[in-house]
Amino acid sequence: MIRCKIVTPFGKYKEMDTSILNVRNSIGEMGILPNRMPIVTMLEISKMSTIENGQKEEYAIGGGLLYFKENEAMILVDSIENKNDIEKDRALAAKSRAEDYLNKKDESIDAKRAELALKRAMNRLKVIGE
Repeated sequence: MIRCKIVTPFGKYKEMDTSILNVRNSIGEMGILPNRMPIVTMLEISKMSTIENGQKEEYAIGGGLLYFKENEAMILVDSIENKNDIEKDRALAAKSRAEDYLNKKDESIDAKRAELALKRAMNRLKVIGE
């Protein structure tokens, strides 16, 4: 098993054991199994999945860093939400707001920030199957 600790800027989000950790980095999807060689990698805004207590769990992560060594994974994420906690209406509203900002040709708008907000909202919708 892999001992997995997930930490956000607000503190520890979760600590659990998983038989596999599926994440996405700049190269693509990566499945981490027990006894894998050590790795440090940046995580993209994407879906992360685990098998906890025999159940598949899915999360929307807002990017971050993964450090894996000796069957321990430390995941530092900007944000994380379990699939079951994502509110569809809230994610759709966030997507719409980000699109509105990007469609305005106002130079005072931080386009990079709006693009990231759109990417996070679309990821949340993807995780819940929308």
